[in-house]
Amino acid sequence: MLILVSNDDLTMLGLLQKRQLLDDNSVQWLFESFAWALRNFDADVFYNETILVIPSNEFFPGRENSVHGMATLIFDQVKGYAGVDHWPTLLMDHNSCMIEPPRVEIKGALRGARGVEQEVEQGSESDANRMLVSYDPDQVLNPEALIATYAHQLAYQLGNQAKQLPPGGEQNLPHVTEVLAVFMGFGLMFANSAFTFQTGGCGSCKRPGTNRSSYLSQYDTTYALAIFSVLKQIPNNKVLPHLKKSLRPFYKKAVKEIRSRGEELRLLTGK
Repeated sequence: MLILVSNDDLTMLGLLQKRQLLDDNSVQWLFESFAWALRNFDADVFYNETILVIPSNEFFPGRENSVHGMATLIFDQVKGYAGVDHWPTLLMDHNSCMIEPPRVEIKGALRGARGVEQEVEQGSESDANRMLVSYDPDQVLNPEALIATYAHQLAYQLGNQAKQLPPGGEQNLPHVTEVLAVFMGFGLMFANSAFTFQTGGCGSCKRPGTNRSSYLSQYDTTYALAIFSVLKQIPNNKVLPHLKKSLRPFYKKAVKEIRSRGEELRLLTGK
């Protein structure tokens, strides 16, 4: 026997209710992470200087003949887009990675055009005064993963400079600094290269193959990218061609959902 069910009945059963893309706790944490980043890392730099970094030859031109040369070329470009050209850094093959990388205090502006380059003497004795950034030589074959790995290590160093603890406390720093890397403009590379498994060590140490280990899922990262785009008023057609196809429907829904969250957006923008 055919039984007719009205839309009201289906709504009561929860069958027509709009399904949320992420659970409430995850969404709230992502918004809180952006709020923390805006409070601690110069909102003016975010709105006036930060750009959406595109994984393309236009954004990352040039070639080098050696693996280390190519890794260095990409790293220098990442530093520029991150607004941290003035940071004293030391790039190393992860096989030479230190167990406890040094934490270096940045004097003056943390990032952006107002940053002042710090003079550090050359030589092994000066390494303690540089921020260690490591890379897996295999990742040179996967530029998006390498860019994201660099961006996360820079974001981790930036996160250590914050005056306030991140959402979830210091133990959550590896996770919140992935959001911070999206905040710095590298969301496309993070979403496209997300590959989750447990890792340890400093930055990119102990990462086999060309994949990038991540603390957040590709959906969390894509939602963070959507927050970035809404805050920066970046239209979908500037993002979607560079986002992997499987994430495009999720991204479009995320943008629409975020725009409907007026209260959360007002907390970020003050409007």
